[in-house]
Amino acid sequence: MSARLALGTCVVSALVSQSSANTGAQIPAVASDLGNRFAEAGFELALVGGWVRDAILRRGEADLDFTTNATPEQTLAVLKGWADTTWDVGIRFGTVGASRHGQQLEITTYRAESYDPDSRKPEVAFGQSLEDDLLRRDFTINAMALSLPAGELIDPFNGLRDLAAGVIRTPGTPEDSFSDDPLRMMRAARFASQLQFDVAPEVVAAMKAMADRIAIISAERVRDEITKLLMAASPRVGLTLLVESGLAEHVMPELPKLQLEIDEHHRHKDVYEHSLIVLEQAIELETSHAPQLEPDLVLRLAALLHDIGKPKTRRFEDGGGVSFHHHEVVGAKLAKKRLAALRFSNEIIDDVVTLVELHLRFHGYSSGEWTDSAVRRYVRDAGDQLVRLHKLTRADCTTRNRKKAAALASTYDSLEARIEQLKAQEELDSIRPDLDGAQIMAILGIKPGPEVGRAYKYLLELRLDNGPMSEEEATVALRAWHAGTSGQ
Repeated sequence: MSARLALGTCVVSALVSQSSANTGAQIPAVASDLGNRFAEAGFELALVGGWVRDAILRRGEADLDFTTNATPEQTLAVLKGWADTTWDVGIRFGTVGASRHGQQLEITTYRAESYDPDSRKPEVAFGQSLEDDLLRRDFTINAMALSLPAGELIDPFNGLRDLAAGVIRTPGTPEDSFSDDPLRMMRAARFASQLQFDVAPEVVAAMKAMADRIAIISAERVRDEITKLLMAASPRVGLTLLVESGLAEHVMPELPKLQLEIDEHHRHKDVYEHSLIVLEQAIELETSHAPQLEPDLVLRLAALLHDIGKPKTRRFEDGGGVSFHHHEVVGAKLAKKRLAALRFSNEIIDDVVTLVELHLRFHGYSSGEWTDSAVRRYVRDAGDQLVRLHKLTRADCTTRNRKKAAALASTYDSLEARIEQLKAQEELDSIRPDLDGAQIMAILGIKPGPEVGRAYKYLLELRLDNGPMSEEEATVALRAWHAGTSGQ
């Protein structure tokens, strides 16, 4: 796998010279400085977790996290006069935050934490040693430390070996680890996607056996793991593990439900596999319209969820056919409900729902006979999601028929060209009636009220159908409409 290859000579060197504790990682100056300060005060300090892992992998380095045998109060005393600022919002969990020359860092007292079977919050107890602290961490690849200021690699659970092999394994038994924090089951799937590592068989087995334990974890923490998984390089890997382990049934049940039984005549696609392919193709299109530095969470969520309305709308037709009428409307409602349950922001929910609801609109005009009115309505309904809708619609073509795929792509090319052409002629991005509310009231001699809204809506529909009108033309049309409705 690519992540294993990325280890390169760094890990080979580290494996060979582990006795000399050389990881090949350059310890940040602020970490060395802090290590000296703790040592002078008579305390231990070590860099732990993601920074050590990513430094060895030569990936973008994670945040600086430290662990120490000093209590939080003793840590604050050591930091006094050295840190620019400190904060103690996590102090009841043993964590003190600080910044130094713009670099943020967290120092946590050696600890062991576990979850009560019915609690969503950890019960924290301070540990006695660095090895005890590393034992309670989620995976061996995150259970390595660099002692400071010496920089000696501490690896009691063979994290370096697993890093080189590309394996996700727990320091102790996976059952104990997942009992301590059930969210670690989702983290296994997330790291599999981020690093493209294999998950050890015993870890997968524990995930399957303990999947229902995820129910005690807050929706916000689950949401954050789903987000990190989807933003990874290969979301399919982690999503597949969530489904196969049974975790998805608890956190996103709409996903395994896409595994519809294929009818004997194969009249419809494997919706689950189709959705994963659409997600992958959407990821490939993320930079198609403009350079984009960050993965697009909204597009990825919409691609994954665009067909979740199909299970509820599947109908077997006379003659053996299968239909999913209005699955986009049902899917939009299901997406809204699921994303709200996961505590996604209203903005993300609204954007994803818009994309799911509109993802089939193009196919209603796939013959290529788009009128100017249809183009205007397409742009109006998509609003600020138009570019994402372009990408989702293109990604939704997973046919193996090259001729059909080429025809669909050509038709959509034509649609995009029509949109740009009309944009140049009309202000499509901000379509509004040719008369505003004040003009409507003045022309009709009416006061603010529902009638103004109805007149405005009529003019908007007229604008969408016919394109821009002059003020005189719009006035004539408005008066004719009003005369025809005044007696109703």
